[in-house]
Amino acid sequence: MAIVDNLEAMLARGQDSSLLRYSLGGEYLKLNQPGKAAEHLRQAVAKDPKYSAAWKLLGKALAEAGHNDEAIKAYEDGIKVAEEKGDKQAAKEMAVFLKRLHK
Repeated sequence: MAIVDNLEAMLARGQDSSLLRYSLGGEYLKLNQPGKAAEHLRQAVAKDPKYSAAWKLLGKALAEAGHNDEAIKAYEDGIKVAEEKGDKQAAKEMAVFLKRLHK
């Protein structure tokens, strides 16, 4: 829990950034709090819409929280972003997760 506390303290000090939000999202996922993770990951992609790793984690958090329609949308948006950036690996991974959600 110490990592989350440190990251939350940074946020409270006004050090808000897409990377900080991404890190918080990842830590909350590890703590099995996908709803809280999704909140931070939504902020990460709002701050940096081209952050393909954040889109991928947002899709995962939403899927784990049971919000499949939102997860599908996040993966679709993330795939577009990743393809535009030439981030082929992230696009491939999100396509696999997307396919699983459609089943």
